Amino acid sequence: MPPLRSPLDLARALIRCPSVTPEEGGALALLERVLAEAGFAVHRPVFSEPGTPDIDNLYARIGSGGPCLLLAGHTDVVPPGEPGAWRHGPFEGAVSEGVLYGRGAVDMKGGLACLLAAALGFLDARGRGFPGSIAFLVTGDEEGPAVNGTVKLLRWARERGERFDHCILGEPTNPSRLGEMIKIGRRGSLTGKLTVHGRQGHVAYPHRAQNPIPGMLRLASSLIAEPLDGGTAHFDASNLEFTTIDVGNPATNVIPADARAVFNIRFNEGWTAGTLGAEIRRRLEAAAGSTVRFSLDLQPSNAPAFLTRPDAFVDLVAGAIEAETGLRPALSTTGGTSDARFIKDACPVVEFGLVGETMHQVDEQVPVADLDRLTAIYRRVLDAYFPA
Repeated sequence: MPPLRSPLDLARALIRCPSVTPEEGGALALLERVLAEAGFAVHRPVFSEPGTPDIDNLYARIGSGGPCLLLAGHTDVVPPGEPGAWRHGPFEGAVSEGVLYGRGAVDMKGGLACLLAAALGFLDARGRGFPGSIAFLVTGDEEGPAVNGTVKLLRWARERGERFDHCILGEPTNPSRLGEMIKIGRRGSLTGKLTVHGRQGHVAYPHRAQNPIPGMLRLASSLIAEPLDGGTAHFDASNLEFTTIDVGNPATNVIPADARAVFNIRFNEGWTAGTLGAEIRRRLEAAAGSTVRFSLDLQPSNAPAFLTRPDAFVDLVAGAIEAETGLRPALSTTGGTSDARFIKDACPVVEFGLVGETMHQVDEQVPVADLDRLTAIYRRVLDAYFPA
């Protein structure tokens, strides 16, 4: 098989690996081959946890000195949905009119292919004697529980003495045009399950029952009546959203025993899961008084808010983007969670990748020109990070 070098060839080859979480699908094996041929020392640890699927991961490094630039991503993808709804098969890697189609084209096999193509081009030009190291950290568990992936891979690397100075995570970050946005942080996520306890009874005899629904309305209102905060210099205001409120009651003449609600909070760096949980409980207890009985179950959270404060590395990445696209990217903390929440404990991390408009959708797609341009941006970052 001829060597894969271009971002398009690498992206197509990765898309053709059906690596729907938790299946490896051949994607990490492909990366292992390409990286080993380029001179990287490659490792393929598999991690396990009771109640979760085993997950394949990959760590590769070339060079032994510092600084070490970590290039990170994931090969697992979400399910494609109904294959017949796609213009081209979700795992074909088809190119039509200058556009690459396939599950993972944007999130994030395309970005991973660009990171790899940039690193290979850098090594072709500079050889293996450049002053520093390049490492790849790739998981197959980003779209899944995120239990046996990046968090354990980082621990495994740390126990082997691996250290990193900075990281680029190739997640799709741009809203509509390549070069618009870098992610320098992420909001945290906390989910709560609220139950208001009543007493079931006949609607014609309310004095013999206790309806939990008015109490649920009171408690739910207490959580959204006042903003959690007004935002910060780099983060929007924290927001609490109810995702369901129900009693599961099919009868029209029965007062239900319980009312249940689930909410999720995306919070900024002014909170931790602990301080936010305490505030939620305080609001509920104040609203409940002595008349509403409730229980609150705050789910364990592995998604804290974090910020990579703008510095010389952020400027270096932004400068490479501007030089290639003519756009000065916004520094953003919007969006959901990513594996950056784990990487930030190992080194400063920024996220920059493709345009995310079609991620997780049918006909996920990326212009081939964007793959070439993103590769050129990553190559500029490498050249600036490891000056000749």
